[in-house]
Amino acid sequence: MKVVQTEEAIGMVLGHDITEIIPGEFKGVAFKKGHVIKESDVERLLRIGKEHIYIFELGEDEVHEEEAALILANLLCGEGVAFTEPKEGKCDIKAKYKGLLKINREILDEINDLGDISLATIHGNMPIEEGGLIGGCRVIPLTIKRDQIEAAERILKESGPIFEVKPYKELKTGLVVTGSEVYKGRIEDKFGPVIEKKLLAFGTTVSFKTIVPDELETIKEAVLEWKEKGAELIIVTGGMSVDPDDKTPGAIKATGANIISYGTPVLPGAMLLFGYLEGIPVFGLPGCVMYASTTGFDILLPRVLAGEEIVRRDITRMGYGGQCLKCKVCTFPNCHFGKY
Repeated sequence: MKVVQTEEAIGMVLGHDITEIIPGEFKGVAFKKGHVIKESDVERLLRIGKEHIYIFELGEDEVHEEEAALILANLLCGEGVAFTEPKEGKCDIKAKYKGLLKINREILDEINDLGDISLATIHGNMPIEEGGLIGGCRVIPLTIKRDQIEAAERILKESGPIFEVKPYKELKTGLVVTGSEVYKGRIEDKFGPVIEKKLLAFGTTVSFKTIVPDELETIKEAVLEWKEKGAELIIVTGGMSVDPDDKTPGAIKATGANIISYGTPVLPGAMLLFGYLEGIPVFGLPGCVMYASTTGFDILLPRVLAGEEIVRRDITRMGYGGQCLKCKVCTFPNCHFGKY
């Protein structure tokens, strides 16, 4: 600590809290320990009666918490991610726009392992809204050793940012609703509107829609027709169980699609099918998607609409966190469901 005239303290670090009292209006901390004094602070400090103040001197091997937080935040944040100005050594990290949040968990752990750096986040691979809070970056002590910050810089410059938000793509979607009872008009199609609503939440609308009976060849031809008409995503609803009358899985396979998975370790949504037909993502959706608020479809759909390629391991890993608790008020994605 050293004593400095207030007018000469600009850019220096305050070594203690300074209290301000305005009779009848305010009594509390005006400036906290660790605050970097700005030119605009001088008049207020003098008004409080601080002609001289105690300054904290940084060693050559130390970095102030706010400078350190700013260095880290610039390296942590990738495309679609912003951060707030540091306050008391902490920056909030937020989404610039709506999209799929990606977090490099391994690098996150490496940075937290360094010691005096704290990175707290929500889960990745989940939808996030514009302005949504991703996490916070904080330097724990008032000052941090420069070699820790340099170690973090080396890790992040080699790995790239930890956080990214991938915008959703508007995919031309072909919808095939199966069910002889719907096709023949015995019951109203309630599956199609559910799918259209889910897609619309991500900025995608159904470009092609047809209702077909439970006939393998007919379902197959409908899928191929939408492919030929330029569909970039194909969704087939219903007929996904092992019942002999359910033809959808066989029909999708008969198109020549590469089936990544028929069945997922998610409840509800265990009978979901996912594959690719000449690079076009194809979903086969079980009936639970029509009436359950969240299923395996809600976990995979945002990733597909963000342009990610889904592999078998992506689906098998969904079992951890794959049990929906069917809460009375659904808070997905702000719950454990789909987190792994």
